[in-house]
Amino acid sequence: MALALEQNDKIRDIVDGKRVITKKPELLAPAGSLEKLKVAVHYGADAVFIGGREFGLRSNADNFSIDEMREGVEFANQYGAKIYVTTNIFAHNENMAGLERYLKDIESAGVTGIIVADPLIIETCRTAAPKLEIHLSTQQSLSNWKAVQYWKEEGLHRVVLAREVGGEEMKMMKEKVDIEIEAFVHGAMCIAYSGRCVLSNHMTARDSNRGGCCQSCRWDYDLYELEDGEEKALFDDNHASFAMSPKDLKLIEAIPHMIELGIDSLKVEGRMKSIHYVATVVSVYRKVIDAYCADPDNFKIKREWLEELDKCANRDTAEAFFHDAPGSEEQMFGIHGRKTTYEFAGLILEHDPETKMVTMQQRNYFKPGDEVEFFGPEIENFRLTMGEIWDEDGNSLDAARHPLQIVKFKCDTPLMPHNMMRKENN
Repeated sequence: MALALEQNDKIRDIVDGKRVITKKPELLAPAGSLEKLKVAVHYGADAVFIGGREFGLRSNADNFSIDEMREGVEFANQYGAKIYVTTNIFAHNENMAGLERYLKDIESAGVTGIIVADPLIIETCRTAAPKLEIHLSTQQSLSNWKAVQYWKEEGLHRVVLAREVGGEEMKMMKEKVDIEIEAFVHGAMCIAYSGRCVLSNHMTARDSNRGGCCQSCRWDYDLYELEDGEEKALFDDNHASFAMSPKDLKLIEAIPHMIELGIDSLKVEGRMKSIHYVATVVSVYRKVIDAYCADPDNFKIKREWLEELDKCANRDTAEAFFHDAPGSEEQMFGIHGRKTTYEFAGLILEHDPETKMVTMQQRNYFKPGDEVEFFGPEIENFRLTMGEIWDEDGNSLDAARHPLQIVKFKCDTPLMPHNMMRKENN
């Protein structure tokens, strides 16, 4: 237990008679594009994970070229943030070509590390790009401390735990092994064990473990049983169709527990999500982490944080495996959950303090008379009833209806570039 005591001493201290957390965990955010990367960092992420155009598991994301990685790194460096690249496919023979060159290019772009599942890529990285940190992907289904010890002895810098690992198991891992541990705290869950799904391969010939998942677990199915050689429907038109998707993960209320355990990186899932989703989730978890670390003994989860997360959620949520094995109530068998309560309406480009005129890039339809809400890392959320709207040339508009249209309107409250405007769904 000596290691555990040493780690606990590093986690907390007494400052001016008050207990504070001295080891603040990394907040790790997803970014499926360069725009999302910049939003994640601007809204408070300590690090961002991205996918390159090869060897990753999100083939439908706007994955990064090497030049875009370099630009992302330069932007992140201004905020002291890090960039990790997912190279987490399980490689087949035909996937091996170009691996050394690719890893060298990632290293030259200034990326901090790679997230990897395949021992081939791990071994290749050691020789081809030795400056890169190597983080074990959740695809390896890491769920016991002996396996954590194995990967430490293999020289890895960090392990990303299986989503099926609970809090007590995390505690033992931190007590037994001195290695960085990364755990998911928010986002989609896979019905298969750590994403090792073959339904997609079987139904669409798209390999989940080589970036092609078609999310077949979320489809609607009709269920039948065989009775005397004939199919008998288990559901009729009055029943919801069957699906097998788990609820999304939301561990905001468990963050204090995870901090006290010494978890090194708290990971948000969602490289395919919108910039509104990334901004909202990152900003809320940033506030929770900072508030708890500053004054853990008087910390309370604020209702407004929970309400804020609901403004970008489009599925029901649960704590999955953190406290116990999930039951049927954590699944979405035939239930598609609620819709997003708010929609992203615009991205602020400029606010003139003299004229109070706001220049904004429209992202969803809105019109004069709509009640809207503004949020961002530099401001407190506030609402406004939208007044007159103008286009770039000063022409009055009856609505902002064209995607990415540049519009102008007046707002007395100061706004900053990259603040966002959203509108409640009717």
